[in-house]
Amino acid sequence: MALTFDGLAEVAMARDLLRRWWGLELGLTDAKGGGYDRTSHAACESVRGMAAAACAKELTDVATQLAKSRERGAVAKTCHAGMLIVAAPVFNIAGLAGLVFASGGSSDAAAMEQGLVRTIAVSADEARALTAAAPRVPEGDIARVKDLVASAAAAVERALPTEIPPTAFSHPFDEIVGDAPAVREVVKLLGKVVKSEATVLVHGESGTGKELIARAIHYHGPRAKKPFVVQNCSAFNDNLLESALFGHVRGAFTGAVKDQPGLFQVADGGTFFLDEIGDMSAALQVKLLRVLQEGTFTPVGGTKPVKVDVRIIAASHKDLAAMVQHKQFREDLFYRVNVLKITVPPLRERVADIPRLAMHFVKKHWRGSSPPPRLSQSALARLVAYGWPGNIRELENEMERMLVLAGDAPELTASMVSTRVAGMVAPPAKSLRDALATSEADALVAALGRHLGDRDGAAADLAISRAYLDARCAALGLGGSGSSS
Repeated sequence: MALTFDGLAEVAMARDLLRRWWGLELGLTDAKGGGYDRTSHAACESVRGMAAAACAKELTDVATQLAKSRERGAVAKTCHAGMLIVAAPVFNIAGLAGLVFASGGSSDAAAMEQGLVRTIAVSADEARALTAAAPRVPEGDIARVKDLVASAAAAVERALPTEIPPTAFSHPFDEIVGDAPAVREVVKLLGKVVKSEATVLVHGESGTGKELIARAIHYHGPRAKKPFVVQNCSAFNDNLLESALFGHVRGAFTGAVKDQPGLFQVADGGTFFLDEIGDMSAALQVKLLRVLQEGTFTPVGGTKPVKVDVRIIAASHKDLAAMVQHKQFREDLFYRVNVLKITVPPLRERVADIPRLAMHFVKKHWRGSSPPPRLSQSALARLVAYGWPGNIRELENEMERMLVLAGDAPELTASMVSTRVAGMVAPPAKSLRDALATSEADALVAALGRHLGDRDGAAADLAISRAYLDARCAALGLGGSGSSS
């Protein structure tokens, strides 16, 4: 972290301003508030202009306090000799990584601000020598010192590489990355599902990894050595999909010059993953139901039934139960495919897994001979704040894009995050009162704009009285009474 600290422009600027304006020095500690040399308060090295001379006990106490509270921003303290210390935390994903601190001056304001009463542990002569030699920081300048120290600490934090702590959560499904509670529930259920031969319905939004779950069920189950076949039911129209699923005989239609086995025959003995089954037509639903019930089907144009032994795993991003209620999906087929149901959580419900998933995709798509680049804290902050409507698929595409932009750079930074992701960060939560006030103000401004500021016309447009419009504009700070027609 020291190399990161010394090489940052924000740190250099803060150090220069602290020296020129108040005679203070900027330093860095480890997570316990240590990592620098000092002699004693009787010969305080900060008086001699050295940065590594803040009171060890005070910085250790500050580090302990901030590690527990995780509070941000700088705090001002005085050591027992009356010397000023202003410190700000640097956090990484594992917790407190260190402190950035300014020292070397004295100020009664710092002690008063913290409500501290100090007992001087040095002699009166030594105390007078310390305070006389040390630069004095005016009470009104303490806030400015805090701001500079906090900005330097924030710069160090942004530049830190992401450190992803190892997880104690282990399972046999290597395909599945993450240990969020929702993922643990899926893995727990998978452990039971793979031992059975029952039909499975995998439900989840687009891009959550439904096919990954299906592959885990197949390759960890009793049919692992048999075929695993995938077909997206929304990829073809009815005729093509029917032929793809069940095959056709020679002469069944124009161009059918020979018998063609369907995917059900290809999957015989193994597993057939039917993705987006909710998009299947009613006619094909009937044929699929027969396969599930009897294990037989008839190829297009054929007359002889074909018997197969296939385990079906169906998936959909749609609510099939609601589709049954609206007569959009066969009820009998729904009960046949919904024997065992696995719900795959969207990425927004497993935000804690984003750092691990991001680094997983970095390693997956890295093609260089050197170690893959690190992920900076500032880049990670943008990734975590984004809503990911495309879920894991969108995250994987984003990480692949960042690797292309990074080239041979050793670190993926915030500037490499796409404008889509960086620009659509979730806004801070609002209270209901604030949200209503914002919506009301938007409606008033829009109506006034449509009527070029004519409040009578705007009031009529909004179906409210002119008096009420004036009152609400005043309450929301939208100006005076305005003009009338």
